[in-house]
Amino acid sequence: MQQEILRLTGGQELADIVYDADTIGRRVTELGSEIGDYYQTGELLLVGLLKGSFMFLSDLVRAIPRPLTLDFVAAASYGSGTKSSGQVRLLYDPATDVEGKHVLLVEDIVDSGRTLNWLVRMFQTRDPASLEVCSLLHKRIAEPLELEPRFLGFEAPELFLVGYGLDYAEQYRHLPFIASLKE
Repeated sequence: MQQEILRLTGGQELADIVYDADTIGRRVTELGSEIGDYYQTGELLLVGLLKGSFMFLSDLVRAIPRPLTLDFVAAASYGSGTKSSGQVRLLYDPATDVEGKHVLLVEDIVDSGRTLNWLVRMFQTRDPASLEVCSLLHKRIAEPLELEPRFLGFEAPELFLVGYGLDYAEQYRHLPFIASLKE
């Protein structure tokens, strides 16, 4: 089935499946347990980085065995290309007051690290009880990070990845797996 999807997608051609849906599902369940064990007291606020984290975040909140609240932030540094522009723009600022809460930023992928660093600095000024990062993927090519992810799904290859929320020019987010684009 997943190989059929690789052949049926239009536009940019997909190369290989890097993480299949079952592997992703198992790891997200494990991450939910790890997060539940780590945050045993206090108010927990998950802040999803839109748009890429939406599928991961949706599955993750259902896997965390404790009460939590949820909000979103939207920042952009890519546009429609495969390389970061280097400039971060805040498109949506969370409405939730983070002061005194345990804030967990939920990211789809740590790539250049620019957006994540910018957001970490922004949230640190808002006096959370704690601030941590959960990322589904980490390429390990980022500039020095202000805050390394405490919770990590997978190490990612140095390829342009799509699926499970990750996109190329707003395409391929719907795929239930993560695949690489053909060069």
